[in-house]
Amino acid sequence: MIFCIGPISAQTVNIGELSIAPNTQFSTIFDLENKTSGDFLNDGNLYVYANFKNDGLFTYSGSENGKTFFIGNKEQLIDGLSISHFQNIEFNNTSDVMPFRLATTIVVNKQALFKNGIIDASNDIGKMIFNENASHSDASNLSFVDGRVEKKGSAKFEFPVGDDVFYRPSMKDENSNMNIYVTEYFFETTGNIHPYTSKEESIITIDEAEYWNVTQEQGADKVVLSLTLDKNTTPPVFFLESDDTQLGIVRWDAATSKWINEKGITTELLTGADYTKLITTQVSAYGIFAIAIVKKENPEPPADGITIYNALSPNGDGINDTFHIKGISQFPDNRVEIYNRWGVKVYDAKSYNESDRMFEGYSDGRATINRGEKLPTGTYFYIINYTKGNDVIEKTGYLYINNQ
Repeated sequence: MIFCIGPISAQTVNIGELSIAPNTQFSTIFDLENKTSGDFLNDGNLYVYANFKNDGLFTYSGSENGKTFFIGNKEQLIDGLSISHFQNIEFNNTSDVMPFRLATTIVVNKQALFKNGIIDASNDIGKMIFNENASHSDASNLSFVDGRVEKKGSAKFEFPVGDDVFYRPSMKDENSNMNIYVTEYFFETTGNIHPYTSKEESIITIDEAEYWNVTQEQGADKVVLSLTLDKNTTPPVFFLESDDTQLGIVRWDAATSKWINEKGITTELLTGADYTKLITTQVSAYGIFAIAIVKKENPEPPADGITIYNALSPNGDGINDTFHIKGISQFPDNRVEIYNRWGVKVYDAKSYNESDRMFEGYSDGRATINRGEKLPTGTYFYIINYTKGNDVIEKTGYLYINNQ
């Protein structure tokens, strides 16, 4: 049951059961309010041109492909006492730079399309949740979430977050379990709470202009995290090169009250992105992260018998055709993981050795990389774990693949 209230404060209100059937359309130029007694089922196309408020049940049929369009020509408030569940959602409002105010929790089950308009969820009330198989497209400086974004599941994901008018995503790699992560980006300093002078000796300079807050709400995996640099927000010093330093990801460690060096591998991105560099590392815990200039590590002498050769040219000439880890056969209880610059795992092997189980520059079929597909030339990130006596040793670093 729906009804409208007077021309002065017109509303479209649902107090009973309302269903939008597949391949049908429902539009309202008035504020749409689903009361506590309302059950709103959208399996078609719902066009919302004004405010949206849900205090009841707003959902979809699991087998259908309904979509809700927020395409108003004035600012739109999305709120309500209940969580709203959208199969698909599109944001396209050009009335203002930040025309959407999200003051509730919304859940996306399939896809969110960011076309125009930044979603302001910076009030600590709003949150956008992406279910296990949900994705998004077209996020940019024109449209993203200024606030908290949560991702459920094990799939790789780029968090569509930013602040002010800058899209500054973080990325997590795929993992093996049902994990839940929440990310928010801040274009502001956190030094008044987490002093930048309290840091490990290997950290030279911390980016004081921005930071990310990444939490793990469920799960125990150590995520491979990637952070972005953007010349619009990141200070110029972090784009300078030096023989003695490199970029890394640093994390505020509450237990020791100081910033710790999580290290990282930096890659240049293709033109056309709103951000220009990417730093990737496997983090040891969660919380406040920032970009930093850190001391370049000196190569470790192979005291344990392990030597890592980080160049690979699999062209069949018998030279550097595989990722060679000299001495790894001494430690058969091992695992080797390789990630591309987006944090996507392209190789994962246990009991890596120097004879019949070696990385040859081909994907093992994870994520969107097809099994047996030759990987493109570029910089990759490796994680090597092996057991030596009673100790588990971890080594991380970069691997350059030349497939030209």
